[in-house]
Amino acid sequence: MKDFAISDNPRVQAQLDRLGALSLPQGRIGLETIHALLARLGDPQKALPPVFHVAGTNGKGSTCAYLRAMLEAQGLTVHAATKPHLVRYNERIRVAGQLISDDLLADLLREVLDAGVDLSPSFFEVTTAATFLAFHRVPADVCVIEVGLGGRFDATNVLDGQAACGIASLGIDHEAFLLAPEQGVPQEPLCRIAFEKAGIARLGVPLVTQAYPVDVTRTVIEHAMKVGARTAIRGLDWFAEIDGDGIAYRDRTGELALPLPTLAGSHQADNAALAVAMLRHQSQVAVSPQAMTQGIHAARWPARLQLLGEGPLTALAPGRRVWLDGGHNVDAGLAIARYFAGAAPFHLITGMLANKDPSAIVKPLAGQLLSLSVVPAPGHEAHAPQEFAPFTSLPVRAFADVPAALAALPQAGDVLICGSLYLAGEVLRLNREFPD
Repeated sequence: MKDFAISDNPRVQAQLDRLGALSLPQGRIGLETIHALLARLGDPQKALPPVFHVAGTNGKGSTCAYLRAMLEAQGLTVHAATKPHLVRYNERIRVAGQLISDDLLADLLREVLDAGVDLSPSFFEVTTAATFLAFHRVPADVCVIEVGLGGRFDATNVLDGQAACGIASLGIDHEAFLLAPEQGVPQEPLCRIAFEKAGIARLGVPLVTQAYPVDVTRTVIEHAMKVGARTAIRGLDWFAEIDGDGIAYRDRTGELALPLPTLAGSHQADNAALAVAMLRHQSQVAVSPQAMTQGIHAARWPARLQLLGEGPLTALAPGRRVWLDGGHNVDAGLAIARYFAGAAPFHLITGMLANKDPSAIVKPLAGQLLSLSVVPAPGHEAHAPQEFAPFTSLPVRAFADVPAALAALPQAGDVLICGSLYLAGEVLRLNREFPD
């Protein structure tokens, strides 16, 4: 699996073409290749500023956004690595608070690709190595790094000396990778997911998590104990009560009254609380309650219940709101349904990768939809319209793209576009709302 990437810069595009030609060799899994590649580059990951490392099924990107915003509100310079990109590959690597420049990106990708020619690294291994090089060579106070897939075998899981590790909400996703048969691992699916995510735990480093079912929590604790990590689990070691007035946070060091996030969705308060808990359970970087409050207000994370602004795409649906969300699994569908509960029915435009559950978004939204339109997921194999039909009583209409779907909608009713981050990136591009 690899991510589609294009650039207007010829130097960057030349390296992205090389990057796009890479694939994960059949049957290879493990960290040997990324370790070998980084060794040839001088092991930059061993000399980074303090790192906040975040895994999870849903919410890890938003948690990273809150961490970055809080750290920057404290006056610190922050490197950040998140994934996937939505419009430009540069979004994956934020250097000292700014998206990586085209010139630096082209140079780093060429250096990494040249160094690893005979290693056959994957798209993600090259991306990770380039990220660590950038974070090593440009000064900053702290790093925020999002795990890509799983945790145990993710290319970012070569770090040592993190300030804190975190695990956001858990759910079933990427089954082909994370639930592949293996001896000596938990067999219950959600416990296995937790085991994979907890693979980022490190000796002496706090592992801060959300609240999970008892057997899942036990899996996390057992793995943390094996490696000598210190767990801080919501509901056991820290607490966050969320209502319409804000977030009431407490742990063994005290209590905080925090505001609700600006980002839409009740789940965003949970993500903000996890970021706060990660900051409070580590000792390398000091962040004040005031900076936490400012960061919760300031955090932005595109394509997560994002209300689109005026642009060429929304002009095709005049007089109505157009929402965008990259959610593509059952937990994301449930979160979207919670957000729109009680709202007027709306039109859904969706496009989902063929390896995702076609019911994940449509089924939780049953009864809230005026119409269902299906479009392709740009650059990827996607579910056909008839694969959504068993999960809705509405007619399923097929369109070549989002503009065609929008133009064909009736005059009344707001719109939600969701089902894939690749689709979300295309929507942002078409509406000229580029993440910065």
